[in-house]
Amino acid sequence: MKFAGGKILLDTDSGVGLLTFNNPEKRNAMSLDMWDGLTAALDALESDSSVRVVVLTGAGSKAFVSGADISQFGATRSDAEAQREYARRTGAGRARLAAFPRPLIARIRGFCLGGGLAIALQADLRIAGVDSEFGVPAARLGLAYGAEMVKQLVDVVGPAHARMLLYTGQRISAREAERIGLVNQVVEDGDLSEMVLDLARTIADNAPLSVRAAKLAVAGDDADAIAAAIDACFDSADYREGRVAFAEKRPPRFAGA
Repeated sequence: MKFAGGKILLDTDSGVGLLTFNNPEKRNAMSLDMWDGLTAALDALESDSSVRVVVLTGAGSKAFVSGADISQFGATRSDAEAQREYARRTGAGRARLAAFPRPLIARIRGFCLGGGLAIALQADLRIAGVDSEFGVPAARLGLAYGAEMVKQLVDVVGPAHARMLLYTGQRISAREAERIGLVNQVVEDGDLSEMVLDLARTIADNAPLSVRAAKLAVAGDDADAIAAAIDACFDSADYREGRVAFAEKRPPRFAGA
């Protein structure tokens, strides 16, 4: 499936959704149309009950997402009022990522900068190729990110590392990103796709209700939703299947119900 005139691509296979930011000539920089396409693609993924985990990735080898499309700034972010409208337009996509109920894995190769890093921070897991670079260049452009993105960065790497990234605007290597906890794992570029696909399939093979409950519990934002998700697990056919499969010493076959 194609969205935003082909700048957002969507494919699914064996319980895994693959969402690709497809703007390689601009290192996958996000235009406003791409943000609209991202929202539509996530809606399509959530409506597909066969999809249990989603991989976010960038087209080509040079970038995951290099940030916002700076060529649009004169028209869309020329001053504070224009920035508020830009934030409103892009907010639907950011909110959709934040509320997506299934695991998101960011498969990162190349540049992951600014707004691209903000997208990656919305993922549950971040796996990076060894040649990837990360940074928040806002201080070098004279702009600023909102409290939501900054809080996500602080939650992941802590305030000291967040300040270093934000104040200096400097880029860091994949190994440094791994050291400070910005990414879960760094692998050789040639192994990245296979490793992430194996990880996604491992998650997809697990009990969807259990994974959903874990995602809610880690977020910790809604005690009632967490309690309901736990109850759903214990009342599910998958819980019975898990017990039977364990007793029969075979892999479980989870249906998500």
